Amino acid sequence: MTHVLEAISAIMKNFTDEAPKPPLHVGEVMDLWTAFTAFHEAHALYQIGLNTTTDKDLKHVLESALEGSKLDTKKIEKLLLKEGVPLPLVNPRKPLSEQSAVPEGVRLSDDEIANLISAKVAASITYCAQAMSKTVRTDVGLMFFSIQINLMKFAAPLKNLMISRGWLRVPPFYNPPGAPERK
Repeated sequence: MTHVLEAISAIMKNFTDEAPKPPLHVGEVMDLWTAFTAFHEAHALYQIGLNTTTDKDLKHVLESALEGSKLDTKKIEKLLLKEGVPLPLVNPRKPLSEQSAVPEGVRLSDDEIANLISAKVAASITYCAQAMSKTVRTDVGLMFFSIQINLMKFAAPLKNLMISRGWLRVPPFYNPPGAPERK
C-alpha cells in the first residue's frame, strides 16, 4: 500500500508544481481543441435528448449533464483564448421543441438517449486520461483531471438509472475454454 500512496503523492506533487508555465505544445492544443469540439457535440446530444424524452429522471440527468459540460467547456475556452489559440467552429445551440412534435422516425427512445450519453461519457473519461498523460503543463493536466472527475461523478447516477430501467447494454459474458461452467 505504501508504494501506491507514494505514487499518488508523486503524481499530485507534479500537478501542484508552481513552476512558470511554458507555452502550450501542439499536443496540448490539439487535445484541448478536440475536447472543446467533442463537448459541444455532447451539448447538442443533451439538447436533442431534452427535446425528445418525457422521462423525468432522464430529463434531470440530461439537464445535469448539459450544465456540467457547459462549465467544463467554458474552462477549456478560457484557457484557449488566454493562450491565444483560436476556437474551433462549433454548431449552434439546438432550439427547444415539444417532445410530441418530434416525428416518430426521428425521435430517439429513452434507451437510445441513455446509451448514447453513456458511450460519450465513457469515451470522454478515457480521452481526458490520455490527454492528461501527455500534457507538460500542470494547469492543463489538472484541468483534464478535474473534467475527468466531473464526468465520473455524472457517470455513476446515469449507470444506476440505466440499470433500474433495463437500458444498460451488457456485452456477452466470456467463458474461456476449459473454465468451469457457471450456474
